[in-house]
Amino acid sequence: MATDDASTATSGYTQPEIDVRALTEVLDGEYAEIRDLVRTNLAAYASVLEEAEELDVDAFRERVRELVVEMAATGQTGMGFPDEYGGGGDIGASIAAFETLAYGDLSVLVKVGVQFGLFGGALQQLGTRRHHDAYLPDLITGKLMGCFAMTETGHGSNVQALGTVARYDPASQEFVLTTPDDQARKDYIGNAARHGELAVVFAQLEVGGNSEGVHAFVVPLRASGEVAPGVRIEDDGRKMGLNGVDNGRIWFDEVRVPREALLNRFADVTPEGVYESPIDNPNRRFFTMLGTLVQGRVSVGGAGVNAAKVALTIATKYALRRRQFEAASESGEQLLLDYGLHQRRLLPLIAQTYALHFAQDVVRGDLHEVFSGIRDDEHARRRLESRAAGTKAFGTWHATRVIQECREACGGAGYLAVNRFAALKSDSDIFTTFEGDNHVLLQLVAKGLLTDYASEFEDLDQLGMVRYVTSLAVETVIEKTSAHKLLERVRDLLPGGDEWDQEAGLLDSEYQLAMVRYREEHMLAGVARRLKRGVDQKRDPGVVFSQVQDHVIAVARAHVERLVLEAFVDKVRAMPEGGNKVALGLLCDLFALSALEADRAWFMEHGRLTVQRSKAISREVNALCRKVRPLAGDLVDAWGIPPEMLRAPDLVG
Repeated sequence: MATDDASTATSGYTQPEIDVRALTEVLDGEYAEIRDLVRTNLAAYASVLEEAEELDVDAFRERVRELVVEMAATGQTGMGFPDEYGGGGDIGASIAAFETLAYGDLSVLVKVGVQFGLFGGALQQLGTRRHHDAYLPDLITGKLMGCFAMTETGHGSNVQALGTVARYDPASQEFVLTTPDDQARKDYIGNAARHGELAVVFAQLEVGGNSEGVHAFVVPLRASGEVAPGVRIEDDGRKMGLNGVDNGRIWFDEVRVPREALLNRFADVTPEGVYESPIDNPNRRFFTMLGTLVQGRVSVGGAGVNAAKVALTIATKYALRRRQFEAASESGEQLLLDYGLHQRRLLPLIAQTYALHFAQDVVRGDLHEVFSGIRDDEHARRRLESRAAGTKAFGTWHATRVIQECREACGGAGYLAVNRFAALKSDSDIFTTFEGDNHVLLQLVAKGLLTDYASEFEDLDQLGMVRYVTSLAVETVIEKTSAHKLLERVRDLLPGGDEWDQEAGLLDSEYQLAMVRYREEHMLAGVARRLKRGVDQKRDPGVVFSQVQDHVIAVARAHVERLVLEAFVDKVRAMPEGGNKVALGLLCDLFALSALEADRAWFMEHGRLTVQRSKAISREVNALCRKVRPLAGDLVDAWGIPPEMLRAPDLVG
């Protein structure tokens, strides 16, 4: 068992020396060049941080648009588009560029995301050659600004139930778009209120009186600066943050667009009015279409992690400068970061940020492989969608928590706008909602686990999915994770048998991994049994699913946390020997044990932690904080945030 004395004065422990430049290279990975380009642009346009506070809303929106176009000219925003249209042909690089842009003003980030990620991504992934040729060259340069018009006032995350209708008129060979009521108006649409000329509009397609489900159409919003006939646009007005982005509401009143306006990669309508699609099942077609848009979630998750890095860098540098109270009679006032509580507040969050960074590396790599055709089987796509949903939820919740904690850790100074926390808080808060509400996304994660990412899942509507996971799939999961087999699998992980985890070293990564794997498997088996029991009692499947939603979300959280820890452990193991590996090893242990400590009640309830061992974990977390404390400055410097982006002279010096 670890003790305070044994932990702080571990025999043979030598404080590692961090090579900051080399650690930055590890973090930047294969995309160091594009990340450095973004850093250069951030420094060049650092004045936007002041302009966000000094300009009125209209002027700031114009300034943000100017910056987006100027950055586009450097190539940083077009990395994900094909070379032939002026892009970089590298989806992974486009995500890395977006993540790095989150070090700066987040209105600029979101404007880039709307223009090149959402609007451009939809045209690229849902359209075909005719759309690419017509729009991508001007889109990539920022000459053509556009919108991604999916969300509606009354439907939110339930995209399948959108109310906007696109009816095909064979006489004119046009689609007629209509907003039947205010619940179906497009809302919160970035670029709509001021700058968007085109929109990719998601609507219910009707052909010959039959509904074919949600499809996407290219619809003009403006011509020569004037709103197009039949289109009504209303400004959403001031928001909690991101006021450099012109969000708006859109209504369509019998707006006609040509037949070719349908983004027809997965379905088309002939001139005569015959609907055609290579994917027969409408639900599978819908999920396939949405699956191509997953890069938005990957981007937002990474942006959340990088916004957290800015807050942690400011708070850590402040804690290394600011003195408060005399801790000992013979000394002067003590540095904030020398207090155990302050270490507890900041250092586990630094460890978690590193963990999420490496988890983001994995999901970005998966996205690049799937979308580049390197690994493009259906199972890989399903796993990518699940992983992207989970890391987005974790990354954005992490940003919200970290920014608040860091603001408080900087006291009254943290409340001053010049020190960035005001903008970070207000601008990043929406990250937990857009690109999918985080709780809805975690349900998607859990459904993937319950169905083992089966392709049949795409054939089902919501109610059908519930019935599916409560029948044969659940029996399979129960068999796979039955108590007997679960303990066998734990024994396989723990070479000393089932009791090994009561005696294993707390700093053994195999122990840490076994604990989070056990929790995930146990929770998954439990929720499967609860679902099946409800259905066996002839209760409505939808009601049963609703009643176990808390359990469903817990499973998803456990799954994602396991993926994050595995990514961190794999990264540390792959590192060459030296101070950087030792430092990352300390952070990995701190992340893992902090996670076990945070959920100690569950582990104790299920017999995996004794009271004594639970206390030992807390002592070890404290000891790890003391070891990480001398490294904290180097660890945040390694993130490579341009000094101009910290903009907190009283805090960072």
